Amino acid sequence: MSNLALRIVIGMPCMLGLLIYKFRRRHLSMFDVIEGFLQSNTDLKTIRYTYSDMKKITKGFREKLGQGGYGSVYKGKLRSGHDVAVKVLAKPSSNGQNFINEVATIGRIHHVNVVKLVGYCAERSKRALVYDFMPNGSLEKYIFNKEKGNSLNLKRKYEIAIGVARGIEYLHRGCDIQILHFDIKPHNILLDENFTPKISDFGLAKFYSTDNTTVTLTAVRGTIGYVAPELMNRSIGGVSYKADVYSFGMLLMEMLGLN
Repeated sequence: MSNLALRIVIGMPCMLGLLIYKFRRRHLSMFDVIEGFLQSNTDLKTIRYTYSDMKKITKGFREKLGQGGYGSVYKGKLRSGHDVAVKVLAKPSSNGQNFINEVATIGRIHHVNVVKLVGYCAERSKRALVYDFMPNGSLEKYIFNKEKGNSLNLKRKYEIAIGVARGIEYLHRGCDIQILHFDIKPHNILLDENFTPKISDFGLAKFYSTDNTTVTLTAVRGTIGYVAPELMNRSIGGVSYKADVYSFGMLLMEMLGLN
């Protein structure tokens, strides 16, 4: 056997072992960060479930409500009979921070116009979020579907707009900290049985002291079409609560069919 072939035979297992070690270490580190966060935040107003609980609540993930880049959402029912929506997060290597953002924000607050986080599951690579179930789905289904859109008259649209505005105001001024959502759009406005709007999906949220007027970001956050100009071009000015206000304005234009 030549020296080159010998080096390959010896080197390949070593290289493979190194890659496996780095992969496991990266995931263990992420799991440790999440677990450390959950252990250090004892003021969370939510329940911690096991993955086995998730299976029971959703009856084996039987009824899927939707799917996206974040994962899949299933309808479930608690033992109390309360209907819930269970978001099972996909791609565990990339959603650690999104999971923490969700739990850190709506896991501590409660407002009529912010979706309620009932609980969560964090079991190694298995992560899920349990929310109140919203029978009327998301606002985007009514804005971009003419048949469903007919059920939203101007009075109801006005009430939804006021509700969303109140929810944003609460996030910006009603909490001990300022919470910037960074993804206000029709898809993230859920409607309950009375069409009361609930702001949802806090995966991109950022929270900071009420003493600060601007927040530092290392990358653009949000959905194209709803992102404020200062997020795209920092020379325009600092990033603040106005980013959510801009997105809200774009949402209003969508609701009125002006966009």
